[in-house]
Amino acid sequence: MSLLQLRSVSRRFGALQALSDISLNVEAGELRAVIGPNGAGKTTLFNLISGFFPPSNGEIVFDGEAIQRVNPASLVRRGIIRTFQITEIFLSLSVRENLRIAAEVAMGQSARPWVSRAQRAAIENRVDELMQLVGLTGKDDRIAGELSHGDQRVVEIGIALSRQPKLLLLDEPTAGMGDEETQLMTALIKRLNKDQGITTLFVEHDMEIVFGIADRITVLDNGRFLAEGNAKEIAANPAVQAAYLGQQN
Repeated sequence: MSLLQLRSVSRRFGALQALSDISLNVEAGELRAVIGPNGAGKTTLFNLISGFFPPSNGEIVFDGEAIQRVNPASLVRRGIIRTFQITEIFLSLSVRENLRIAAEVAMGQSARPWVSRAQRAAIENRVDELMQLVGLTGKDDRIAGELSHGDQRVVEIGIALSRQPKLLLLDEPTAGMGDEETQLMTALIKRLNKDQGITTLFVEHDMEIVFGIADRITVLDNGRFLAEGNAKEIAANPAVQAAYLGQQN
């Protein structure tokens, strides 16, 4: 069974039909991209999967259970972790403090007034693991707000990884980055998927990135499913070329 299934999912906002009859299967361990022109429904799709609002019709199944009426906090506990287009970190805290807070919450220690020496050591070890995993070792004491945009996004991914996601949703992870930062982020996403086995679904406008790392690509247009396939199949699809690839923005 697929890790994530969308079965004829639609979403309306009043008279606006944001998504219409979308069906999608994401397999465990897959690195899947979602592309489409502005207004295609990509962010709405992510909002449905992460529980920010329910579909108007259809069913969403994650790890064998229907989740279309499950709230975001419960979905996080089930393993669906998301980052957003706008970076969400503690800008006034250090890199290590950001990851420590995330680790404390993930390990159920954040609400305790007193933490044992063993528990604190476990938290610090987890922070070390996260920093090494995302390539932030040596930047422990840097204030997050003083980091480059790319490094801030990496901190955000480190926070997301603290919850040991079964499904990682990345919404335009390279937006606003220069070439070098984009290359580093792309390498990180690929490494987390291939080496750590983290199933990843990401929205991205940069076709070089999409074609370079995605196992499969789903294309939306005007809220509807347009095409699905590997990079070669999508690049050669005339409908995709007309709707998206010839109108990059």
